[in-house]
Parts: sequence; C-alpha cells; structure tokens
Amino acid sequence: MNFRPSFTATLLASFISIAPAVAEEAAVADPEKVEVEEEDTGTFTFVLENDLFFGLDRDYTNGIMLAWMSEPDHAPAWALRAARLLPFFPKDGLVRSTYAIGQNMYTPNDIQDPTPPTNERPYAGWLYGAVGIVVETGEKQLDQLQLQLGVVGPSALGEQSQTFVHKVIDSPKPQGWDTQLKDEPGLVLTYQRSWRALVSAKLNGFSIDMTPHLGGALGNVHTYVNAGATMRMGWNLPNDYGPPRIQPGLPGSGFFEPTDDIGLYFFAGLDARAVARNIFLDGNSFRDSRSVNKEPIVGDAQLGLALTIRDARIAFTHVFRSREYEGQDGKDEFGAISVSVPF
Repeated sequence: MNFRPSFTATLLASFISIAPAVAEEAAVADPEKVEVEEEDTGTFTFVLENDLFFGLDRDYTNGIMLAWMSEPDHAPAWALRAARLLPFFPKDGLVRSTYAIGQNMYTPNDIQDPTPPTNERPYAGWLYGAVGIVVETGEKQLDQLQLQLGVVGPSALGEQSQTFVHKVIDSPKPQGWDTQLKDEPGLVLTYQRSWRALVSAKLNGFSIDMTPHLGGALGNVHTYVNAGATMRMGWNLPNDYGPPRIQPGLPGSGFFEPTDDIGLYFFAGLDARAVARNIFLDGNSFRDSRSVNKEPIVGDAQLGLALTIRDARIAFTHVFRSREYEGQDGKDEFGAISVSVPF
C-alpha cells in the first residue's frame, strides 16, 4: 500500500493554520456582548468515508452517516430504563440516546466491467437506521450499544447513489450493479466499551491519553468480536474518545466536551476483528448470490487530526484496512471526515 503524505500533510497544514486565527478572534471578543445562549439538547454529527480521497474506487468505496446524540439531561425515559436494566452497563453513568441513518457501498475492482470476476467482492449496498444508548462513567469509561435495522440489496439504493455521485463528479459510470447482492433485511447489534488507561499531566495545555476498547457485533450483516486502542496527543484535549467512525471500525464518540475555545489533537489507533459473518463477502443468507472467501481476521490502522473550535469539532481520519477476502487486490485505504456540532 502506498502512503500518500501530500494529501494528509496539506490537510494538517490547513488545520494548524486555521487554529491561531480563530484563537485570536476569540481573544478579542468583547465579553460585554456575550449573550446567554439557549441550552443545547444534543450533538449532530455528519460522517463521510470514501476511498476517492486516495484515488481508489473499489471494495468499501463509500459510507455516509447522519447522527444525533442527546445530552445526558435530555435522554428519554426508555434510554434511562435500558441503561439501568442492562447488567454490563454502569449504574452511575451519564446516559445519552443516539439515532442515526446511513448508507454504505461496496464494489469490485473495476466498476466499468459489467460482469465482474466472481473471485472479487460483489456489489452491495446497505441502507440502515440505528438507535442506541451511550453511558459515560466519570469521563473514564464509555459504553455504547447500538441496534441497526436496514436492508441489503437493490432496495438499499447503492446503484442509484453511486451513479448520481459519479455523474456529478464526472467519473465513469458503474456498470456491474446488476450482479449485486439480493434484497435482504439486515440487523446488527453492536456493543463497544472504551476506557482511559493512560492520561498524562498537562504541560502548557499539551497532554496525551490512551483509550483501549473491546466489543463486538451480532447479526446477519456483521458478526465479529474486536479489540484495539486509540492514542490522542495535542493541546486542550476535549472530553471525547476520538472522532466517530462508521462501523465496523474504531468506535470513537459522537459527543465531545471542549476544555477551551480552541483544541487541536493528533490521534492514531489500531483495531483487530475476528470475523464470523460479513454479508458483503459471504453473500445473502438464504438466497443464492455472489460471494468470496473472507479472511477470519481483519485489522484497521488509522491516523488523523481533530480540531475543536468552541462547540464544534471537525476531524479527518486516514484509514488502512487489511485484506478482507482471499485474493483481494491489495489492502483497502480510505479517508473519513466527521463534523460534530451542538444542536
């Protein structure tokens, strides 16, 4: 896999150049003009993952997610009851509810081939809605449980979405979606626990922390167990667990609590998954479809940076994913942009 430093380096320079200007603007603001703002009830997050950032168009080629997470004092009664009833959730944590919609798309290597080779990943789309609960305990532990319900196949609108986007950006029209997986309802129950195992002392606002995680997923779309860790290092680290990602991937957190007007941190993480089921490789559960022989262990490595400006967080993540099936033409690589703002 060829690492492309120019793109990441350019993005890094842009982040760093923005921070001082915004900090100066915040410093000269007239405190007498500060108005009392209405209390925010939650955080809205947008996540886009795409391999086009690095000149690719294959395998996991695009993912998009819109999510909203409540503040602890605005969690609905059902979330509070569920968090107290689940035996593995702490009883004294802050409870948040979360809701999301999203779509993932997967393609073989050559999207201009109308009859892709049968030994390559099949075309597939995944359209889903999600609901979950998040419990944070003392800013040191985060438990996340999410239920995804959706559909795999033509009803997931993968063909229409990719064709539209490629038309807008003047890219080749995909030709092989007639071979995609067939319609199948999908369900995935995902659980992740993250905890801060290392927190350094602050030096002029600079600090480092390490957050291991452990979890898994169960369903006809994905079934796996996973473990890994994320390291953050930077200035005025917000209370978060890294930027959010589309699953499967490193967990992160949809919420964050800034510790100053400006914060900037770099992060790196690893995640390993023991995969029992991946419908996008194994094929449909009860109908004949294309399939490939999946690898039993899949790893993600990621690095990136996040910038917080008052109540907003923007992050870019560069993800490297190991081979997911036998005969795959190289490892996967894609970028992820996330934006989180109070709402």
